[in-house]
Amino acid sequence: MVQIAEFLAAYPPFDSLDESEIARIAASSRLEHHESGSQIMDGFSRPVEELAVVVAGQVELWNSPDHKPDGPDEILGPGGVFGYSAMLTGSSIGPLAIAAGPVQVCRVPNHAVRAVFSSLAGAEFLARKLTVAQRTDSLSINDYGTVDELIRTAPVVGSGSMTVREAASVITEHRSGYIVIPCSDGRFGVLTDRDIRARVVATGADLRTPVHEVMTFPAITAVTNAPASDVLVNILEHDLTCVPVVDPGGKLRGVVLPGDFVNAPAGISVDLREQITRADSIDTLQDRGKRMRYLVADLLRRGRPSFEVTAVLSVVTDAVVRRALEIVLGEHPELDPAALTWLSLGSNARREPVLSSDVDSAVSFAESVNDPESKAAYRAAFAEVGEVLRGCGLSIDSNGASAEMPLFSRTHSQWQEAAQQWLVSPLDNKGMILASLLLDGRPIWGDPGVTAVSEVFGNVRSHPGTMRLLLAESLSYRAKLRSMRDVLSRRGGTFDIKSHALIPVINIARWAALSVQSPELGTRARLGAAAGSPMLTEDNANTLIEVFEVLQKIRLTYQVAQLDRGERATDVLTMSRLSPLDRSLVGQAVREVSAVQRRMENMSHYLSVREFVDPPA
Repeated sequence: MVQIAEFLAAYPPFDSLDESEIARIAASSRLEHHESGSQIMDGFSRPVEELAVVVAGQVELWNSPDHKPDGPDEILGPGGVFGYSAMLTGSSIGPLAIAAGPVQVCRVPNHAVRAVFSSLAGAEFLARKLTVAQRTDSLSINDYGTVDELIRTAPVVGSGSMTVREAASVITEHRSGYIVIPCSDGRFGVLTDRDIRARVVATGADLRTPVHEVMTFPAITAVTNAPASDVLVNILEHDLTCVPVVDPGGKLRGVVLPGDFVNAPAGISVDLREQITRADSIDTLQDRGKRMRYLVADLLRRGRPSFEVTAVLSVVTDAVVRRALEIVLGEHPELDPAALTWLSLGSNARREPVLSSDVDSAVSFAESVNDPESKAAYRAAFAEVGEVLRGCGLSIDSNGASAEMPLFSRTHSQWQEAAQQWLVSPLDNKGMILASLLLDGRPIWGDPGVTAVSEVFGNVRSHPGTMRLLLAESLSYRAKLRSMRDVLSRRGGTFDIKSHALIPVINIARWAALSVQSPELGTRARLGAAAGSPMLTEDNANTLIEVFEVLQKIRLTYQVAQLDRGERATDVLTMSRLSPLDRSLVGQAVREVSAVQRRMENMSHYLSVREFVDPPA
């Protein structure tokens, strides 16, 4: 068994485990010898209950049931792992494994190894097997749309009064790696193997400590029917190892773990994100950052909805920005990384970026950064970050919203003061434009609670004049198929899908969310939150959500086609390049948005501000 333990410890995903875990797995494993041509595994005809690791020799794998006669899909040597997808999902999805000469394999049973794939390291291993290629013409991977489809077993549940020792015993008995603790207020706590090691064993705490003192509370949960991609975003953003799934009534229905995303298309982003966070130089970061565009193309070709594609791109973009900040600030020891909060703005903040999107940003400094020289030093570093991001294939508009500009890098109190001024006098100093930008702000570095503009504008409903001006500004970007500029420049065959169709929807959603005091950032979520309000009927909100998704899909498809042709991604579409169906959808979408804009404008003329932000009693 020592021989097996030493061998497994040298290869992923086992190389991330401690000695005791390796020893436990080795004790449950067994070695097998196979002659040349013998069948080692047939995951298409019967359930796979064990994972196999090649110890010596080579194994030929077929990953599709048609067993192509021109040879195997893969050939694995020592350290190669197979059977994990079928084992984890309980599905007959292969592979067929044949010995290519004398082979020795190690069989590891499901119960011994499943917890390995519940960790982020295990998820990274799984995702690495789904490489982000520049073209993907045929795919046999199962597609998971909602979190419900990822639930495999009944959740392991305990109580807050049990001790850590008792909880650890339950976790070991069920081989789950976690335990969920229902609480009296309807929320849940979670305790995982990792928590016990970090919070109890490493600190020398008493194993008789009540679970409620060391568990994670409140646990981040997912609601049934939530998109799997949304849950993956939370797992990656918050470094979660366990997410309880509840129904709309709050009842616990199951649990999902990082390893459950092995067959979810968005799971391929896990590996790329991990590679980015581990980049040890600017050159390495830029090489890995350039792969993001192919991640988008891959997800789109898998038929994923546009909101999933853009959410995944946003998560990976956040990772690139954070790593660029770490590397650049690490080269400037005179600058304190803890003295700033970096805000993502615009489409990336809303989780809606596409290949043409700029990476907009702002910074909120701690009050200790109060002299011009210090701010100038930070801004010079932010300019370096911008150059790094450009090298990653991201677009940075130096004349737009960028943290290197004084307008977008201030202390927290200065942001609050500016927001108060914009609230009272929105027409002064581009107040409405700047407020709109900052209202989309999402902290990705530093204090997650620093959103000064959102805090101030949470009281905007008590400023009816500002609400009316913000509405007028939101409706000023009209949805239309042709602008006067197009007519004068004779660009009748093109259409700016961002300016003339998407921005009108985004602006309506932002204003509508303000009107109902919703903290949502995403356009679809904002429209959903405001549905049924006086200015936005439920039907109109649902129409705009559908329109937004259709337009984003057309936009992404067009830009991926540009990527294939080696062209720069753009929002100005040549209509002749669209299919007749897509041209028809664009026209219908513009008419739908225009109709909603007209209704809102008409309502604003005969309703008081109080009436169109507050429903009648």
